[in-house]
Amino acid sequence: MRVLHLGFEDPRMPGAGGGSVRTHEINRRLVARGFHVTVLTTRYPGWQERVQDGVHYVPIGLGRGTSRLSRLAGYVIRLPFEVRKRRSTVDLVVEDFFAPFSTMAAPLWTKCPTIGVVQWLHAAEKARQYKLPLHWIERMGVRKHRRLIAVSEGICQRLKELNPAIHVDVIGNGVDPGIWATNPHLGQDVLFIGRLEVGHKGLDLLLEAWAQIHGRIAGKLLIAGTGPDEERVRASIRNAGLSESVRMLGWLAGEEKFQALSDARLLVVPSRHETFGLVAIDALAGGTPVIAFDIPCLREIVPDGAGWLVDAFDVNEFADQIVRSYVQDDLDQVAACGREFAAAYDWDALAKLQAKAYETAFVELRKSRPLQWRARLFERA
Repeated sequence: MRVLHLGFEDPRMPGAGGGSVRTHEINRRLVARGFHVTVLTTRYPGWQERVQDGVHYVPIGLGRGTSRLSRLAGYVIRLPFEVRKRRSTVDLVVEDFFAPFSTMAAPLWTKCPTIGVVQWLHAAEKARQYKLPLHWIERMGVRKHRRLIAVSEGICQRLKELNPAIHVDVIGNGVDPGIWATNPHLGQDVLFIGRLEVGHKGLDLLLEAWAQIHGRIAGKLLIAGTGPDEERVRASIRNAGLSESVRMLGWLAGEEKFQALSDARLLVVPSRHETFGLVAIDALAGGTPVIAFDIPCLREIVPDGAGWLVDAFDVNEFADQIVRSYVQDDLDQVAACGREFAAAYDWDALAKLQAKAYETAFVELRKSRPLQWRARLFERA
């Protein structure tokens, strides 16, 4: 099958999130199964067209993509034209949902069988932030799709609220295989890994909690990642007088990320909203217990015995839970439980499910354009 994936974010772009990791991990396994996959992404400084693990990446846009706005605008403007150029050689289009409005309603204009992959569904939050009706675009776009893949049951339910007639396959994210080579041990520090985006990732809540407790535990708070609010986070640390107890690590990937996870005593996930929480499952696989707010999606991947869920956005309780967990006597047993739980999140098995979802979508959706697809199949024969 020839797949054109509208992937938005390139996994090699500095600050790229977990969505681009999922895109690559699934696609490279599909290529190994005989699929031909091209991914259209945004441009960014240093971008280049390439083939990586058999997956063809084509950055599109206008200019160099030096800012978030220019990357978004260039991608949105160029995407329909780029799809039109390629659709005669495509069997299935895959639309990744992306910020700030989730979907461009791709089934309306691709002229090909199209399925969506939903790793991001937060247009309502962005609408409040930017004072724009972005959630209306999200609602309309979801209603134009007939088949979607959601990365969690929580996202699945929200999609069905927007479009009760839609078919949704739930296919989660996997653990990076490299994490299994680490040697889990209980370190001294508390770790945050993620995009430095204060509102989404709850970094303001985390720093407020840390200000209450930083003198009560031995370790430091380590913040790993980059993002649009990096300078705001640094300023907040200085202004709160936390410079001695908080260390910024920058962007971590590969072995550096695995080592940071395995060296940490606890991973904290203070997010206000998530669609999956890839870093949490990676931490559990690395033998690092997780503390997170009790919100949809995260409660699916932080089970009892492997971590702790705190009432959503209760900063005082979040702070107290860090202290309690830090000194818990059986923390090594909690870590072992998390590692066992994470073993079920296997990229190979998930890619097999996604291949089946693509094949089913292709067969079902092409029926809506029988004459067009008969002609194309005849040409291929």
